[in-house]
Amino acid sequence: MVTVYLRWTWLRAVLHNGWWLVTSVYLVVDAGLSPAQLVLIGSVQSAFALLLEVPAGVVADTISRKWSLVISQVLMGTAMLATGLSESFPALLATQVLWGISWTFASGSDVALITDELDDPGRINLVLARAARAQLTGAATGLVGLGLLAWATRRDVTIVIAGAAMMALALYVGLRFTEHNFVPTRTARWSASWGTFRRGVTLVRRSRAILLIFAATFLVNGASDAAGRLTQKQLLDLGMPTAPDPVIWFTALGVAGLVVGAVVLRLVARRLNGTHAGIDYALAAVVGVFAMLLLAFAWDPLVGAVAVVLLNGIVTPLTRVISTIWVNARTTADVRATTHSFLAQLEYLGEIVCGLAVSAIAGLTTLPLALTACAVLFAATAVLMRSPGDRRLARGRGHVQ
Repeated sequence: MVTVYLRWTWLRAVLHNGWWLVTSVYLVVDAGLSPAQLVLIGSVQSAFALLLEVPAGVVADTISRKWSLVISQVLMGTAMLATGLSESFPALLATQVLWGISWTFASGSDVALITDELDDPGRINLVLARAARAQLTGAATGLVGLGLLAWATRRDVTIVIAGAAMMALALYVGLRFTEHNFVPTRTARWSASWGTFRRGVTLVRRSRAILLIFAATFLVNGASDAAGRLTQKQLLDLGMPTAPDPVIWFTALGVAGLVVGAVVLRLVARRLNGTHAGIDYALAAVVGVFAMLLLAFAWDPLVGAVAVVLLNGIVTPLTRVISTIWVNARTTADVRATTHSFLAQLEYLGEIVCGLAVSAIAGLTTLPLALTACAVLFAATAVLMRSPGDRRLARGRGHVQ
C-alpha cells in the first residue's frame, strides 16, 4: 500500500503542479488579471473551501477515506479542465472555487488512510516525509513536462489535457487503494458524524501543541499563498524575459525550487522524528522573511528568482511537512481526517484573512509593499514558534511536538 500511495502522490503532484505553472502564467498573460484579482481569487477560493473542509473530513472519518479521494480527483480534474476553457474573471473565479472545494475531500483523508493502512506508528513519519519528497519530485516532473507541452502547443490546451488526466487518476485510486483497517459507520451516520466532529474539537482544545501549530499555519499559509500568487507578476515587472515564452523561465525556476526542497527534506528527515521541529519551523519562517524582502526589493529578475527558490525550496516544504506530522502524532484514528481538516481550515482561513489584507495593500499601494507585508507575517510566525512555552511542547513521546 505504501508504494501505491507514493506513486499516486507523485502522479497527482505531476498534474497539479504542472497545471498550476501553466495556469499561473495563463491568468496573468492570457486573461490579464490584476494583482488584486489574483489574490482575491485565492481568498474567495479559500472561503468556500473553509466552509466545506470539516464536513468533508467528517465524511471521510465516517463513510470512506478512499472514496473521498475519488471524489476529490473528479472535482479537481473538472475544475482544472474548465480553467483552460475560461478567460473572464468571473468564470476563472468559479473554476478556482471548484478546485479549492476539491481539495477539501483530499486534505486529511490521504494522511488518515495511509496512517491506518500502514498501522505502524514507528514508520508513519518517515512515510509522510517520503510522500513529501514524492510531491516535490513529481512537481518537478510536471513543471518540465507540462511546461514544455504548453510551449510546444498552447497554454489553454495544456490546461485542458492536465485536467482530463487528473480526472482519469480517480480510476487509479478506486482500483488500487485499499481500506482494510477502516470501519465505516453503517447506521445513524448524521449522529455519528456530529459525534466525530465533537471529539475532534475536544482533542484540539485540550492540546496546546496542536493549537500552536494551528496558529503558525494560519500565518505561514496566508503569507505563502499571497506571495505565490504575486510572484509571477513581480518577476515579469522586474524584467524576466518573455521570449521564447515566460512558461519556460517559470518552469526552470520551479524545478530549481523543487530540487532544493527535495534535498532539504532528505537532510532533515530524521530530525522530523525528534524534538527539533519547533526550531526548524521557526528557522524556516526566518528564511521566509529574508526571501520576501529580497523579492520585494530585488533590483533584477535573477535576484527575485533566488528569493522564489528560497520560498519554494525551504519555507513551503518544511512548514507543511512539519505541521502534518505534528498534528498526525497527536490525533487518534477515529478523528484523524477530521483533525487534519481542522488544520486545512486554518490554512484556508490564513489565505482569506491574510490574503485579503495583502490584496488590499497591493491594490492601494505597490507590489513591493504587499510582499513586505508577507515578510511581516513570516516574522510573526518565527516569534510564535520560538516562544518560551514552545520548548516544553517539544518534550514527550519522541514524535514531533
